[in-house]
Amino acid sequence: MAVMFKVLCFYVLPLLFVSGQAQQILESSFNQDANGNPQPQTDPTAVPDVKPKPKPGNDVGAENAEPGFTGKWELVSDNSGVSAMHAILLPKINKVLMYDATIWRISKFALPPEKRPCHVVDAAKKIEDCWCHSVLFDIDNYQLKALKIETDTWCSSGGLTVDGNLVGTGGFMNGANTVRFLDTCDKCDWREYPTALADPRWYATQITLPDGRFIIFGGRDAFSYEYIPLEGQANKKSIFFPFLRDTSDNIQGNFGNQKFFRLENNLYPFVHLSPDGNIFVFANNRSILFNPNTDKVVRELPVLTGGARNYPASGMSVLLPIRLHARGNAEVKSAEVLVCGGAQWDAFFYAETKKELLPALRDCGRIHLIKANAQWKKELMPSPRVMADMMILPTGDVLMINGAQAGTSAWGDAEEPNLVPVLYKTKGKKGNRFQELTAGTIPRMYHSVAVVLPDGKVLVAGSNTNDGYRYDVKYPTELRVEKFSPPYLDPSLAQLRQEINVEKSDKVITYGKQFTVNVGSKELELNRNDIKVTMYAPAFTTHGVSMNQRLLMLGTVDVINNVWPGIHSIIAMAPPSGTVAPPGYYLLYVVYKGVPSVAMWIQIK
Repeated sequence: MAVMFKVLCFYVLPLLFVSGQAQQILESSFNQDANGNPQPQTDPTAVPDVKPKPKPGNDVGAENAEPGFTGKWELVSDNSGVSAMHAILLPKINKVLMYDATIWRISKFALPPEKRPCHVVDAAKKIEDCWCHSVLFDIDNYQLKALKIETDTWCSSGGLTVDGNLVGTGGFMNGANTVRFLDTCDKCDWREYPTALADPRWYATQITLPDGRFIIFGGRDAFSYEYIPLEGQANKKSIFFPFLRDTSDNIQGNFGNQKFFRLENNLYPFVHLSPDGNIFVFANNRSILFNPNTDKVVRELPVLTGGARNYPASGMSVLLPIRLHARGNAEVKSAEVLVCGGAQWDAFFYAETKKELLPALRDCGRIHLIKANAQWKKELMPSPRVMADMMILPTGDVLMINGAQAGTSAWGDAEEPNLVPVLYKTKGKKGNRFQELTAGTIPRMYHSVAVVLPDGKVLVAGSNTNDGYRYDVKYPTELRVEKFSPPYLDPSLAQLRQEINVEKSDKVITYGKQFTVNVGSKELELNRNDIKVTMYAPAFTTHGVSMNQRLLMLGTVDVINNVWPGIHSIIAMAPPSGTVAPPGYYLLYVVYKGVPSVAMWIQIK
């Protein structure tokens, strides 16, 4: 069809134009139904509807389509094998790694013979654990593959290396000082080093630095940070971080053998790498910018009022999309963080001691990281949310999903599951940024996860408000896995979905250099103004914290239409440096008129 159109445009129409027949030929060529049958021609004498003409490159798409489709839920599996306390999409193999806490000693997936002998819990009492606690979940056929893990991963952290392999850290008891390595391949399994970390890292946050190294902050009774050692090496000491000590909440009083009730509210701190190279660290209701090169605090930001935001108050946070320029300017002038939800500072005390569940917070704060004297700008979500997940979508908007409307994190300390996802439109005007979407039916409470997938859907799994696998309670251990389709996957917009030709596109890109993505399209031409090329760093998600989650909106240099019949070339500019985009694997999407393609994996290094 594309070839016929070229012939028509460049050879036939110029000859016919002078006779006034060109318009008639175009109409008769394209006024057909989906089966190619001729359709009645418009009466040339009729008075047309007077509508403003769309601006070039701004035709109707997902961003200004008629409202109606507000998302779709689909149940894809009844058994994830393990309770998905932790999850991350692994590059190259397109499988989601899920794991729970080995302290539970049981799951719904027996350790297969090839993964035995079983884990020895107590040699003297001959107690063994023959259950799987870590699986690879295939996002296409929903099959499970067992992995074997020995140290306890309860409330641990993780991230991907430059080569797309997982480095996991911390956990409980024998897992607290552990660094784990898992290569991304179908036959690989965990390698564990139980004494690699200087301090125990239970409820800590791990992020990737501009050079590909990892740094980890906090954890229970760990007011420090340390750089994660290479495989086989160990840290002798950590670095004291007073900010974490100063943001820990307690209530003074007589509580049995203790003179205070521990609230904390600063576990699993929100940590984001700012594109200027500094690290944003948020704990409780305070935040700082920290320079990892000098190990110094650069600036303390204003307090975010309203309550506490970190575990067990458990709000949610993202670094909003970083917008880059086609000209390859290395300076990023704007970077913002969004923090939403959480709980009143003493909510955990009331939940634990009185079983009184206070309403969760409903407010969001948004602040510029690079601008001097920046202040938090607040607005309200449609409903309160605690212990939820916040995922950056391929379009640059943010999805708020899972969680509860009252209480806090911890066993049985929340109620009123929040079943309604919310879309936060990052470029919308204040007061008009939130859109409620189609409600789910499965409560996703404590220990639930969400994962952005290559096809633009969001995988949702987990939820376990119990100390172990239990099914006879109000909120049982949840093993069902769902996928949620955001509004841009409205079936009526399917014709706008571009198809990346992976074999004819650049899969390894270089900082500050142009690269090419080729797409198959149902469009005869693509306008550069209608296209966004975005790069998404997969998040390690646990307890409502999505570590290393990042989306870059790249500069589109040019679009060359019909380089092959029906194939268009998009020339984009790679991020300028590791401070903007740490080295490693990203999902690359081509977003056309607000509708994302299925992503391809790219590596930047």
